[in-house]
Amino acid sequence: MPRMLDVSEDVRAEIGDAEADRLLVGDNTPGSYDCTSCRTPGDSEQERTSTVLFVGDETAVLAFAHATCIPSQVVQVAEEQLQGAVRSITGGEGPDVGGSGAGLPQDAPTEQAVLGITSGLVLIDDELHPALVVEPTGAISRPGTDGSRGDEFLQLLLEQGFHPVHRTDQVPAVLHGWSILLAVGQLHAVLQPGTGGGAPVAWWQAHAPLQVTEGWRTAANKSQTVLVFAAPAGSIGQQPREDLLRDALDRAAAKGLLVAAAMPLAGT
Repeated sequence: MPRMLDVSEDVRAEIGDAEADRLLVGDNTPGSYDCTSCRTPGDSEQERTSTVLFVGDETAVLAFAHATCIPSQVVQVAEEQLQGAVRSITGGEGPDVGGSGAGLPQDAPTEQAVLGITSGLVLIDDELHPALVVEPTGAISRPGTDGSRGDEFLQLLLEQGFHPVHRTDQVPAVLHGWSILLAVGQLHAVLQPGTGGGAPVAWWQAHAPLQVTEGWRTAANKSQTVLVFAAPAGSIGQQPREDLLRDALDRAAAKGLLVAAAMPLAGT
């Protein structure tokens, strides 16, 4: 049976047209899988599924994720981490492309983690504010380090000007120089200041523009500001409703695991 599978051009270029076509018609694709982003079960026969190719120096592992979690893409990882994932998947055998993605490392360094973004409306002082919630797929270490200091995602954001959030009933301060790029009702990027006062660069960029709801877009156009909340991997998760998302934000804030900033809207 054909799968509801997304295979990006980057993944296709790595695995070849023949393998990509076999995946799309249902060959070599598990019906069920553990999402490599949120770690919950998925079913490629029932919901859109992204192919995510983890590539090391000598090994590649094709994993699967909910398309609502992350888009299909190629992710570079350290060879030793990938070999550990292969052993977890195969029970000690050593193939290159294949496997469900179970056991792929959560403690990948900065260049190996993927930032997941969820949009939603947050009620503060009886007013709905457009918000984005950022949560990496794994621990973030400081560039140039070996990751032995643990997850430094929040500390890195605090150094960029984000503020700790202990309660979600207040609008966070504006982070100057950062902005949210929205075009034709679609989310394209979160921009940060360029080095040396240069043009803004993408801190996060959508693999393909993300749709936002009409309510979210209306609120953003009204306020011209978007609230950006960020938490370490595993703190928020995929929440099916905005009230559950708010509850997850409240729990993260109570644990000291939430930072935030308000950013001006660029575009419409």
